Amino acid sequence: VQLQASGGGLVQAGGSLRLSCAGSGIIFSGKNLGWHRQAPGKQRELVAFISSVGNTYYADSVKGRFAISRDNGKKMVYLQMNNLKPEDTAVYYCKVAQTGEEHWGPGTQVTVSS
Repeated sequence: VQLQASGGGLVQAGGSLRLSCAGSGIIFSGKNLGWHRQAPGKQRELVAFISSVGNTYYADSVKGRFAISRDNGKKMVYLQMNNLKPEDTAVYYCKVAQTGEEHWGPGTQVTVSS
């Protein structure tokens, strides 16, 4: 199983980025998908989550700015990030999970300058 995140980079505050996570050796259907992030000196936190049936959850800090989506056929999960803020700076990780099983991607750096 491999997950590969991409789309990170350096952006000015107020800008947008779209993160993508591609899976191989794994079926996305029936699994919950999420994006987490970890800023320097902080614990990893859940940013957005999409269930196997499409229900979504967002951390309060990103509600109204971020949108998670999935394409099971392409084995992809996306995170559209708009109106980025310096506090969104972190390494972003995708995660695929179901009961008793979880897989993490290696992370992609997002840096938002003020």
